[in-house]
Amino acid sequence: MKLSLRKRSLGNRCSYRASVLSVIASVVIAMFTEPADASNRRFTYVYEATTMPKGAVEYEQWITWKTAKESNKGFDRFDFRHELEMGITDDFQLGIYLSDWRYVEDSKSDKRKGDWRDIAFEGIYNLTSPTTDPLGLALYGEVKVGDELFELEGKLIAQKNIGAFVIAYNFILEAEWEGSNYDEDKGELAQVAGISYQFSPSFTAGVEFVHEFGIPDWRGIDGKAGVYLGPNFSYSAPKWWVTLTPLFQVSDIEDEPDFQMRMIFGIHLTAEH
Repeated sequence: MKLSLRKRSLGNRCSYRASVLSVIASVVIAMFTEPADASNRRFTYVYEATTMPKGAVEYEQWITWKTAKESNKGFDRFDFRHELEMGITDDFQLGIYLSDWRYVEDSKSDKRKGDWRDIAFEGIYNLTSPTTDPLGLALYGEVKVGDELFELEGKLIAQKNIGAFVIAYNFILEAEWEGSNYDEDKGELAQVAGISYQFSPSFTAGVEFVHEFGIPDWRGIDGKAGVYLGPNFSYSAPKWWVTLTPLFQVSDIEDEPDFQMRMIFGIHLTAEH
């Protein structure tokens, strides 16, 4: 029976990974077969300082895959996010995360489980332009609420556009409370950065960097800094865009995934872009 369960678990993991690789292949094919000139999001882990124009509305579908911990090679986790973004003014953008949920498969514990996580609201306020000012700056705030989750997140976003290059940096602080009484508290300090180059009106590519510190019980940084690095690719069509970032762990933390990948697919619901 145990052998049968392991075979079934392995088959499920292979099926999930094959599905993800199929999506990647479709994205890559689309990048080089359909020209377009619409705006797009260049990064998936890094936020840009620019905001949507007033009246613009967009739907975004996020998929993040984390896999292969050093301590557990059979680990797979898929996070799904459904987001609606709208330009309230030319300088203020509001995002509503209609639902965040995840699926986890862990061969070490024979665990296969899907969980709804939360809904969330985010706001981004643009302070200065990355093109006309010496440095583009924006402030980001997010509130996340679930059955046993409450989280606050703040970001300072910096960006500079130099010709076809976009350079962006985020400083991030998160506070999270979990459990039935929200008594499991922790924090996270992170910085993410990226550089992207526009090869054509429809295609950009570059690199993203993620550096994370855990703050358990708010009693100081735990000393384990997760560091990830990898390329990003973005393609935009007149009414939609897609951005993909595979990241590889370059630190040495056994309990963190060795590989993670995020894809964001956006659809313009209005013509104001």
